[in-house]
Amino acid sequence: MPLEFLGKDPDSEDTNSPTVLRDTATGDYILQGWAITDEQTLDAIGDIPPHETVIRFPQRMMRFFPEVRDGGSHV
Repeated sequence: MPLEFLGKDPDSEDTNSPTVLRDTATGDYILQGWAITDEQTLDAIGDIPPHETVIRFPQRMMRFFPEVRDGGSHV
């Protein structure tokens, strides 16, 4: 699976996260972020299927999505 690196959070204290990548074969985004572990947030989300995970992703990282960066749709 060829992945295109789109950006890493320059404001993160942890140099490994968050990160935005795109699968060049499907166009899907792959997000690395902070695991949500606090009970209040998990309760508000509700049931999470076993095959899914939920992450926290900072709004400032939206600039790495081509649709936002380029001001329109990206195919």
